[in-house]
Amino acid sequence: MNKAKNLTLECTAIGSLPQLNVNKAIELIERDFSTIPFWPQMVKINKNEDMIFQFTDNMPSFFCEQGKIFLNTEYENFFEDLERFFNDYEEIITDINSPLLDKYGITQACAFESYLEIIKNKTPDFAKGQIVGPFTLSSALNKDDGTPAVYDETLREIITKNLILKALWQIKKIKAANPSTTPIIFTDEPTLSQLGTSAYVGISEEEILYMLKEITEVLKSKGAISAIHCCGKCDWILPLKAGFEMINPDAYSFAQNLSLFSEELNNFLQNKGKIAWGIVPTLDKSSLEKTDAEALVKKFQTAVKYLTKKGINEKLIIENSLITPSCGAGVLSEDLAEKAMDLTNALSIRLKEIYNIGN
Repeated sequence: MNKAKNLTLECTAIGSLPQLNVNKAIELIERDFSTIPFWPQMVKINKNEDMIFQFTDNMPSFFCEQGKIFLNTEYENFFEDLERFFNDYEEIITDINSPLLDKYGITQACAFESYLEIIKNKTPDFAKGQIVGPFTLSSALNKDDGTPAVYDETLREIITKNLILKALWQIKKIKAANPSTTPIIFTDEPTLSQLGTSAYVGISEEEILYMLKEITEVLKSKGAISAIHCCGKCDWILPLKAGFEMINPDAYSFAQNLSLFSEELNNFLQNKGKIAWGIVPTLDKSSLEKTDAEALVKKFQTAVKYLTKKGINEKLIIENSLITPSCGAGVLSEDLAEKAMDLTNALSIRLKEIYNIGN
């Protein structure tokens, strides 16, 4: 992680927005997230902006027929396609500037070029991109017989490598827009909160760890910061083992859950790991309607106290904290989503005042 650039109590947001006009979404991002602009997924403009669809372009075995999506490893050209895919992957991993990477770009992203214009014009130190997590995607996609792809080792490997290519494509585009901007690539893994439950009997932590670790190792080798988002109760030891440099919990609803892993978190923070506190309640419409920046300051300080009570130094926590909404805002009304973004920025500013950051 680039230590020369300070992330303390800066803010960004998580993926989706409900705006029906790209320009309005971009204006909102420029206003509230000038330090770490994010790529907005415009989920109400086009269903293909959904994170499940968005990261499947040119993935061997993926089919969409008559509105049905499925994976098929039995079609005639599968092994030929698979060999080509793995060869492409190895060339791209060796050289991110390979023209082959464009083949695996994200085509369903109506706001991505406008997002790149922010980076080009504003030259921020950081910019946020995202991929859906391999566990979440392989759980959401089924083989043609109805079996989730997560139970198939070959499909897990295809999905993981395809997601890495999607992340590398974003890194390449961000760097082309401004070479001095450091990409922060979030892996969105909401399904991680269900690992170990009856819903995923037969899936081991080691199998998920292998996929996540492959992603973090490649991202860091290409100069990006690797981050992970999970909006439910999560065993945070797994992402820490995988080597993520930033974790993004739903701290509005599950801050106390994070304190269960205090020893591992202390080591993580000592090594300059970051907590991006998802403290603005996008998943709780009623709470969002009622809250304001001062109420969220108290919510943040309560979340921090859960960790200090476990012996983690407050200064260490604050120095390695960022602020985000709890999850994507795509399901909200436009007005409420705007409020959530404005609150995230206002909270960041207020906390920097309280903790004397940047003065």
